[in-house]
Amino acid sequence: MSNLPREPEFEQALNELTTSLEPFLAANPEYKKALDIVQVPERVLQFRVVWEDDQGLPQVNRGFRVQYNSALGPYKGGLRLHPSVNLSILKFLGFEQTFKNALTGLNMGGGKGGSDFDPKGKSDSEIRRFCNAFMLELYRHIGKDTDVPAGDIGTGAREIGFLFGAYKKLRNEFTGMLTGKGLNWGGSFIRPEATGYGVIYYVEHMIARACPEYSLDKPSTLVAISGSGNVAQFTALKVIELGATVLSLSDSKGSLIAEKGYTKEFVQEIATLKLKGGSLESLADTPGYKYYPGARPWTLLPEVHIALPGATQNEVSKEEAEALVAAGARIVAEGSNMGSTEEAVAVFEAARKSGPKGLWYAPGKASNCGGVAVSGLEMAQNSQRLAWSTAEVDSKLKGIMTECYQICEAAGSKWSGEDLTTGTLPSLLSGANVAGFIKVADAMREQGDWW
Repeated sequence: MSNLPREPEFEQALNELTTSLEPFLAANPEYKKALDIVQVPERVLQFRVVWEDDQGLPQVNRGFRVQYNSALGPYKGGLRLHPSVNLSILKFLGFEQTFKNALTGLNMGGGKGGSDFDPKGKSDSEIRRFCNAFMLELYRHIGKDTDVPAGDIGTGAREIGFLFGAYKKLRNEFTGMLTGKGLNWGGSFIRPEATGYGVIYYVEHMIARACPEYSLDKPSTLVAISGSGNVAQFTALKVIELGATVLSLSDSKGSLIAEKGYTKEFVQEIATLKLKGGSLESLADTPGYKYYPGARPWTLLPEVHIALPGATQNEVSKEEAEALVAAGARIVAEGSNMGSTEEAVAVFEAARKSGPKGLWYAPGKASNCGGVAVSGLEMAQNSQRLAWSTAEVDSKLKGIMTECYQICEAAGSKWSGEDLTTGTLPSLLSGANVAGFIKVADAMREQGDWW
């Protein structure tokens, strides 16, 4: 019986990795010690954040930074500002980030942080004062060669700007210690788009192997997307640009289903609405769209070919996974981190094993690594005091997503422990977990972290 408190999200992430590693660990038992060690974060920081509201009253929140693993480079991972933030969620995100960053091929370790502060409903002045108070403690623990945070849920361009400004005043230096910065002061082209675009670049390889009849240049290809934040918006815009049909977006209050598909202009209208803190509910009367309060899109669509969860963790349940299989989905790729519950993943993996025409699932640590990849490219540009063009960054992103897919496909074929001679597709879940783990574990062993 463990004396540690329950951490359900972290335990889920650890269990997924452990299960995927079983065939590899059976063949390489010495790596079991690496698994014992890699699951414990190198450092966990927790601190009080006291800030002043517009009435002049003190408010308090909890601040966190989980510096998970630095075997491959400086800690790297976002700062999440959301009332749900707790240590379990940040440990799961930092743990996943460690292996996701390994799959990019860039020198980045894993970390995650944030606060249970809710930016929704706050004035710009309140958010600025919170960011100043938050950085007053965080600045001691981060730096361009130590720990490089980024944005996440609740932390957009405005918040990154305030955090960067606070750090600059505290340290009296202009340095690339945050990514997601403004283009005029050290940011990178394609960074806002990177996670969404990267998902699509990854999915294009999956489609080419598994179901070329549902390529994204065909209007008959039906794509379901959840979420309506940064990731979902740019995922949808890239699908629309390529020519396929986007059927859905959603937020915490409900789903908005398009009868004939979303347009580029409507997605941009939603982006503007979200910047102002609005919800899709306010668009319920838009002609050609139907709003479903309190529902996610997965059970609302009679036919779907490609499903792309892009909202938050555990947003696809077992029942919703079964609904996607019944609707004819052939690809599920996560834009969100751990977007599917363990039970949902089991449904997807069972569907994959049903034969060459089964559903193929890609976990977030593989399919959504484009965001952190371009964060890594932003760090490289900052180190050189250079700015690459949009085309250069996009080309490098495509190359990283292609390599990530190939690594996952190869490791899934080798280490899933399955007979793939019948044409069954390899497990990208196993592939991503095993490939990421081996890279991190080998670096840790060479640095003396296990033996």
